[in-house]
Amino acid sequence: MASSPEALIARFALQPHPEGGWYRELHRAGLTVIVFLLTEGQRLPPQGGTAERLILGPFTAADAAGEATDAPEPGPLQVVPALWWQAARSRGRWSLVHCCVGPGFSFEDFRLMADLPPAEWPAGADPALL
Repeated sequence: MASSPEALIARFALQPHPEGGWYRELHRAGLTVIVFLLTEGQRLPPQGGTAERLILGPFTAADAAGEATDAPEPGPLQVVPALWWQAARSRGRWSLVHCCVGPGFSFEDFRLMADLPPAEWPAGADPALL
């Protein structure tokens, strides 16, 4: 596996994402699948709503074996329900994730909360993540 953000950007032919980080669309049909890279200090800004923290973590041997654990360790998958806003930041030097969006994502339908006046932010928006 590539050990630096620069190597990952080259390996996956990633392009700058308008919100921060790097990405490339891998599949488009009824849904969109992208690979996304955030490096330390970069963040994907939130879009408001009630804040709920979901943590992604590595896929472990226990995950592969389907073993139940009581540990509050992050898993390899989190689901953000339809019509919810989201934010992301790396918990280390860099994080490489895949994102699947259905129905397919379109930048034409996209709004960035940071571009709105604070009076138009949804309730629960966390300005510290902008």
